Amino acid sequence: MKIAIVGTRGVPASYGGFETFAEELGRRLSDRGHEVWVYGRPGFVDPELQTYLGMKLVVVPAIRSKHLETVSHTLVSSIHALRQGFDVILMCNAANAPFIRLLQLGGLPVALNVDGLERNRRKWGWAGRTYYRLCERWAARWPDAVVTDAEVIRRYYRRAYSVESTMIAYGADLPRPEGTEILETLGVLPGEYALYVSRFEPENNPDRVAEAWVRSSTARRLVMLGGAPYAPELTQRVNAIADDRVILPGPIYGEGYRQLLFNCRLYIHATEVGGTHPALIEAMGAGRPVIAFDTPENKEVIGSTGPVFRFEGARSLDILITKVLEDDDLLTTLGREAAARAEALYSWETVTDAYESLLEGLC
Repeated sequence: MKIAIVGTRGVPASYGGFETFAEELGRRLSDRGHEVWVYGRPGFVDPELQTYLGMKLVVVPAIRSKHLETVSHTLVSSIHALRQGFDVILMCNAANAPFIRLLQLGGLPVALNVDGLERNRRKWGWAGRTYYRLCERWAARWPDAVVTDAEVIRRYYRRAYSVESTMIAYGADLPRPEGTEILETLGVLPGEYALYVSRFEPENNPDRVAEAWVRSSTARRLVMLGGAPYAPELTQRVNAIADDRVILPGPIYGEGYRQLLFNCRLYIHATEVGGTHPALIEAMGAGRPVIAFDTPENKEVIGSTGPVFRFEGARSLDILITKVLEDDDLLTTLGREAAARAEALYSWETVTDAYESLLEGLC
């Protein structure tokens, strides 16, 4: 097949979950003999880089704005894709649903990965939430195949729109890193720090995680990977909250990210919105103990392999941090159970099998 992946910022992955998804799935489909093109955005993909891990890269322009970047980029990508002879389009993000009809009019079948319920993100005002609600309806009606990445989201689309989707999760099997250079740079030791990984956006709660760490009685360090390209005030707030136990190096990808992930003592996941979050299952796949914010989506992923927390009351994060961090036996058990669950449910090869079958069916 000749496949286009549209709707992400592109590869190599340097932003979020959809970019990791495009990289991991795209390179495996390419390894299986398919021709895979990934559309990317200026500022995220080097326009001089024409191929990456077997994938062909196409950089097309976008309007750099919180509200317009995604849709403007996907519009230009879709127009470009109409002339390239693709067999099928894999589109990411329900926000891009308005462009499905354009591609279908050009004779291209479209599979849409809708992700989570984007309209619930606190960064969106009334207009943004209204747009995303409309996109949900179009995402349920127009694609040739709707893909959800969590059972909670699959049930939502069935209940709200009477549509059956194909549930395909993300993969968790990252290669083990070869060194610990980034730990030395940040001044932390293997097994002696906790890790938080997410964009600094309100619904990912970086400020509340930092507050909980500062309130806790632990002397250990917390490394918080992430940034906020459209919310600099949140980054400023996190910096103001942090004490000398909290390390804020910004976003780190690739080998450095894997070094920090595989060597952390505990992984803290605090997102409120979305389906299956790649960083959470990657932590599980690395055999790390995980604790997660109490949402149906997060509980679906971790099952019984880790405790969930709130930010208030008896199950507040600061109380859980103090309880879990010094219990070596508990951490060993949680890590072992997380790894077993990730191996059983979140394999990239299994994910690739499912997408390959789905896309071939559309062709």
